[in-house]
Amino acid sequence: MKKQKIVVSFSGGKDSTLSLYRMLKQNYEIIGLVSTFDNDGDSCFHKIPKRVIGAISKSLNISLIEVNCTKGNIYEEEFEKALTFAKDKGAEICVFGDIDIEHHKKWGLDRCAKAGLEGVFPLWQQDRESLTNEFLDYGFKAIIKKVNLKELNEEFIGRELTKDVVNKIKENGADPSGENGEYHTLVFDGPIFKEKVEFEVLGKEIIGQYGYLTISNESC
Repeated sequence: MKKQKIVVSFSGGKDSTLSLYRMLKQNYEIIGLVSTFDNDGDSCFHKIPKRVIGAISKSLNISLIEVNCTKGNIYEEEFEKALTFAKDKGAEICVFGDIDIEHHKKWGLDRCAKAGLEGVFPLWQQDRESLTNEFLDYGFKAIIKKVNLKELNEEFIGRELTKDVVNKIKENGADPSGENGEYHTLVFDGPIFKEKVEFEVLGKEIIGQYGYLTISNESC
């Protein structure tokens, strides 16, 4: 039976990675990672350098489909163009890693509808903490790339995500999955990675209420 072709809306974080992994386990063929970048070459929401996302794409052996997210009101159109490109390559589905925030789901479904794809949300309305534990139990490795400093303090920036760290996040009163934006992750290794993604930690950067781990893989 021919595998159904899909693309994944991919941030480089744990939820999009878990969604990707679940779809692979269901025998779908993933033909692209749809990732958004600003004009500086960083991912739009996590500030992960394009070279690092590219290294993840290479390790997963899945093509990268880039979307520019700094074009103001036409960002949605740019995303739809990327999905249309994926459809032309044979994709029928775009997968998203959202868990339970309704307007995020609506945004994804609207983009898919415009491009003629089906939107699928493998993690939808499942227990947030259980999903984080599932991700870790599979053997994926991730660091905390971005923190909302109104929810968590600076010491969490750059820490590897483990069950102990998840418990500390809970003790600080934040959601263990970070679904509300308390923190964002960068996945660098796991069962579907052909090789660990290497990068150099340069330091931390505070922009408004957010703290970021600054990284590079130019020397790796």
